Amino acid sequence: MAAVELDIQYVAHLARLALTPAEAEQLGSQLVSILTYMQKLNEVDVRGVEPTAHATPVTNVMRPDETRPSLAHEAALRNAPAQAGGLFIVPKIVE
Repeated sequence: MAAVELDIQYVAHLARLALTPAEAEQLGSQLVSILTYMQKLNEVDVRGVEPTAHATPVTNVMRPDETRPSLAHEAALRNAPAQAGGLFIVPKIVE
């Protein structure tokens, strides 16, 4: 149990949590339960089971790319507050 106590204090320190001894003891017993359960999961035979990132299949819902006419260059620059050489002129923002 000393290693679990050390882990709890370490994680609490990283999370900037101040745990009372009672809270640390409660979290320690919970951590032991979780690790025991994880050990049981390690005993399951998963040969032939494909790893998954999601419980259900994920499909792309985006539309396919289609080539369409775009805004003419002159029309795009028509409302530009400043332009030069066919380009937008923007204020310098790097300090």
